[in-house]
Amino acid sequence: MPSSCHERGWLRTHDRAHCRQGCSYDPVLDALLPNRLAYVHGNSPRTRVGRNVYTSTEYPAEFTISMHNELSYAHRWPARLAFCCVTAPATGGATPVVDAGLWLESLDDEVRERFADGVRYTQNLHGGAGLGKSWQDTFETTDREEVDRFLAASQADSQWQRDGSLRVTQHRPATVRHPRTGAEVWFNQSDQWHPAALGDETAAALARLMPPEQLPQSVTFADGEPIPAEYVVQVRDRGLAAAVDVDWRAGDVMVIDNILVGHGRRPYTGPRRLLVAMSD
Repeated sequence: MPSSCHERGWLRTHDRAHCRQGCSYDPVLDALLPNRLAYVHGNSPRTRVGRNVYTSTEYPAEFTISMHNELSYAHRWPARLAFCCVTAPATGGATPVVDAGLWLESLDDEVRERFADGVRYTQNLHGGAGLGKSWQDTFETTDREEVDRFLAASQADSQWQRDGSLRVTQHRPATVRHPRTGAEVWFNQSDQWHPAALGDETAAALARLMPPEQLPQSVTFADGEPIPAEYVVQVRDRGLAAAVDVDWRAGDVMVIDNILVGHGRRPYTGPRRLLVAMSD
């Protein structure tokens, strides 16, 4: 593997024998990521298939997943991610990766300055039926007290609603510094939580259904002011433009530094099965 891959925070290898089936992914991860984390407070739809091993985001194949660092909206995020390709797509389906420091530098000064104080995320998690994820799936428990303890430790504001849903509000930074390199990187998911990134038609349809504060997830600047749509689109598009696509073969394994490197997904055709694990 070229040294530049290590310097940029990602490494890719090939292990067809171990990654052909989901159940044989554990031996690979035991070596690479022995201290695997549960996807607690994750907002992406996934299925757990092993010991803290999950499917990659289960999102319709025809859509792009924009660049992001996993769980960057949360109080605690994984330091490393490992991906394993069980089934390669017929076409497309690459995982784009981006240097999060270059992503930050690519943004206009005006955008960087406005995000300097961070962002405010709001989640509305239903109790079993509704739009988006339930709080049970999000926190991998049916115990409200366990959820309350988790959110209190993460310094989030939360309110249980009369219909059994849960509203969670968090103030988080827009950038962070890597604990070893000191590099400042773009580290938030404001574009993914903002309706403008969904496209005009989808955003308009959601606006007709409910106000922003009732969406499954929404985001503002830290002071509560709305984030302009053009800022969101700039963040999304420049992250994707600066990315390098990693195409998949069955048996491929890729490990990335989740702070230095953002990732996403290109559209694809045919079956595609990637598994992912996270570690501190």
